[in-house]
Amino acid sequence: MGNCCEPKVFTGLSKGYKRALIAVILINAVMFFVEMAAGFSSQSQALKADALDFAGDSVTYAISLAVIGAAVRTRALASLFKGASLGLMALVILVTTALRFFEGSAPEAHTMGLIGALAFLANMASVLILLKWRDGDSNVRSVWLCSRNDAIGNVGVILAGFAVAFTGSAWPDLIVAGIMAAIFLKSAASITAQARAELKQTERPA
Repeated sequence: MGNCCEPKVFTGLSKGYKRALIAVILINAVMFFVEMAAGFSSQSQALKADALDFAGDSVTYAISLAVIGAAVRTRALASLFKGASLGLMALVILVTTALRFFEGSAPEAHTMGLIGALAFLANMASVLILLKWRDGDSNVRSVWLCSRNDAIGNVGVILAGFAVAFTGSAWPDLIVAGIMAAIFLKSAASITAQARAELKQTERPA
């Protein structure tokens, strides 16, 4: 009886939300290929990290779409997987950034700035598309957090491009990649904590 007065949490059961999610999945998939190619051509670790994030988002958003309407436990388990994926991406970025540190060469600043700006526009489009559904269960909220983090990361990539051009050093690129990894870890912890709380609720006796 106590649960009847609790606010209902949005679980993604909306045709509008599903259409929005499909649009965002397509945006992320296209940007993964664009940004990864640019990352290799410009030797930018920040662009590669951001491209990897686009790929991860495409997969996790597809999972989010697939589990809409499923039981709370299923959605929470999907969120745990997404949290683990974010954590794994952060570790990959940290390792590859550490390896890049020993090479010492500066990335191509012009490409960093141009592709960073394009990625920012793509992520802002995703943020605006999802703005209406930024609150909800861990499955819905994880999508919003990832999109928001991506836009923040893109600003960092653009600023790093300017800094690389000004200093001729690889340090700004490496620092931004490290910051992005830290953001991924923080979001992974937040998503995982909410998903675990939801799992505990499913274990309570009716």
